[in-house]
Amino acid sequence: MKQLFSPASLPRRRLLASACALPLLAACGTMGRGSASKLKVAALFAGNVKDQGFMEAGWRGLERAGTELGVQTRYIDGIAPQKALLVQALEELAKDKPDLVVAHGGQNNEACAEVAERHPGVLFVVTQGAVRGANLASYDVLQEESAYLAGVLAASTTRTGVVGHMSGIRVVPGLKGRAAYAAGVRATDAKVRLLTNFSGNQDDNALSRKVALAQSQAGADVIFTMLNAGRDGVTQVCREQGRRQIGNVGDWVARDPQVFVGSAIADVSVGVFQAVRDLQSGHFPTGDIRKIGLAQREAVRLTLAPDVPAPVRERIERVAAEIADGRLHVPTTYDGPEFATPA
Repeated sequence: MKQLFSPASLPRRRLLASACALPLLAACGTMGRGSASKLKVAALFAGNVKDQGFMEAGWRGLERAGTELGVQTRYIDGIAPQKALLVQALEELAKDKPDLVVAHGGQNNEACAEVAERHPGVLFVVTQGAVRGANLASYDVLQEESAYLAGVLAASTTRTGVVGHMSGIRVVPGLKGRAAYAAGVRATDAKVRLLTNFSGNQDDNALSRKVALAQSQAGADVIFTMLNAGRDGVTQVCREQGRRQIGNVGDWVARDPQVFVGSAIADVSVGVFQAVRDLQSGHFPTGDIRKIGLAQREAVRLTLAPDVPAPVRERIERVAAEIADGRLHVPTTYDGPEFATPA
């Protein structure tokens, strides 16, 4: 059963925020397998849950928790990633005193830590987060590990000796992913040149098309995209220019193997689902950061297009094993040059 919450049901303070600050409120109640007392989970998505990327993946984790674990869920999405707006949305969720508030994405770190302090009787979790507290934990699906493998793939398959990277906002997981990708490229072939860009927007297809076209014209024939709804602009350029793309979060190879040579899967839905499952089983890691990496292949891995040569596949598998068992440390900082966003 699903229940829709309309802005009309909100207090005036929330209505004013909706009019001035663009947040879209969507909520659902999901009834799963019956129990006398269901856990209540509320979630915040600082973006559109239909973005074909990061936010949608987190939302799928929430939906899975409702279906498989029988918890009641509601969510807010469409919030711009600005601290004041995130705080306001988290306060809106916390005031109903759910068992758990999920803040999806590292952009919530500061806002969630602040709100959690004001609501000691509610548990909070930041997925892809890096904060902890008396009633606060983080789950971090290590997308940098699959991003490193993406760097190995890009350097192994480029024909021009130039590869690209594109992202939007500078959140910690995105910065770590870029650093890992750069390290994978460098470790595979130090002669390959990397063009890396943060455009400031995860969802703007016109902007991403402009950046992708500029990188292509600068020689990049493989571009790793850490974008959400804005990925389509890059795909258009790749198709027109005969370039290849490496996706992230989900399996983009399965959708379009002609454009996507690989996809650095970091299934962040697993973080959302596991946080709820751990709470239900009494193992919620309050005050800790739980990491999920290549050792859990259902969550983190690199998928490859059918035309990737066998030697490249074997190299990637060897590197993945080294990361999973701790023999290879993935760098998470980058201090190299950046590719300017075209005017």
